[in-house]
Amino acid sequence: MCKRNLEVMDSVRRGAQLAIEECQYQFRNRRWNCSTLDTLPVFGKVVTQGTREAAFVYAISSAGVAFAVTRACSSGDLEKCGCDRTVHGVSPQGFQWSGCSDNILYGVAFSQSFVDVRERSKGGSSSRALMNLHNNEAGRKAILNNMRVECKCHGVSGSCEVKTCWKAMPTFRKVGNVLKEKFDGATEVEQKKIGSTKVLVPKNSQFKPHTDEDLVYLDSSPDFCDHDLKNGVLGTTGRQCNKTSKAIDGCELMCCGRGFHTEEVEIVERCSCKFHWCCFVKCKQCHKVVEMHTCR
Repeated sequence: MCKRNLEVMDSVRRGAQLAIEECQYQFRNRRWNCSTLDTLPVFGKVVTQGTREAAFVYAISSAGVAFAVTRACSSGDLEKCGCDRTVHGVSPQGFQWSGCSDNILYGVAFSQSFVDVRERSKGGSSSRALMNLHNNEAGRKAILNNMRVECKCHGVSGSCEVKTCWKAMPTFRKVGNVLKEKFDGATEVEQKKIGSTKVLVPKNSQFKPHTDEDLVYLDSSPDFCDHDLKNGVLGTTGRQCNKTSKAIDGCELMCCGRGFHTEEVEIVERCSCKFHWCCFVKCKQCHKVVEMHTCR
């Protein structure tokens, strides 16, 4: 697969980097903060278990590949694809489809063939393979279902006599926000045989069935409190916490009741910034002492 698509591999690398950065942004204030390790898998053993954290990692990684490949198509970096030429003519709203619409269908199709191949090559019928394939698709759906229309006005003095529009992907931050919401509402599932087909159904039959956009998981997550290399858990010792917060980023929850250290730290900030004609901003450097709290 890699050898047949050498020119796309740089986009896959960028997609993986995007996914890691977004995962770490979304989980920056939680006990599990999406740490990467110098091992394979890059997120450690956390993703080898069927937890909701693994569900998020698979979804955001699949989305990252689709996003980066689509962006490369639109930028003209790949010979195999370009803008989406199926978007043309006049829309029902009366504007002219023009410009370079993001070729999301190519990006999604490549992500399916590249990211899903590992599960499908094993037969794709174990409960964990079904979970991974479902979450991969949910990641791609987070882009597909949030495509937006961008427009440009043409006319005298900026009037909108003619309006040309094109379809654009959401920002990757928006994709991350959508998947983080899906993580918080993820469905615990189990495998069931319906006829000759194996499917995932909610473990609690009173819960409504999940959709293609939802994240699903098989196993409960560890509490991520204590260092446990056997299970790939780094623990929260040394993590910064918020003394005044009652949420998961607060010292009580983040430190799992172990208490925390407080120290005064001097930080340097830009301040008293002024705009000088033309055209630069000049700032002073201000020194400020703040309290920093870290988990015991």
